[in-house]
Amino acid sequence: MKSLQDSLYNWLTIKVVCDERPDDTAAVETKELFDDILQNEHGVSDIIVTTDAVMYYLEYKHQNEVKKARYPRELIEIMLNQINQEPEKYLNYPE
Repeated sequence: MKSLQDSLYNWLTIKVVCDERPDDTAAVETKELFDDILQNEHGVSDIIVTTDAVMYYLEYKHQNEVKKARYPRELIEIMLNQINQEPEKYLNYPE
């Protein structure tokens, strides 16, 4: 993943899906991939996610410095909304 911002965005998007669909093996595996990218490629740890009606807020350590990011809910929840609108396209296939 090229940028830290892209990695955080992708991680948060799939985390939201995992939170709603904890048995979705593809989502869990994808989140694990982004966990690894954030930790090993970008030096990110200790991510805390909060939200309000409009935004998701991240607070995290990046190379031992506390940083913050924020993303609009409508962008982060787009994948989850797609899955919920057409669940037949997103069936879970257990391992």
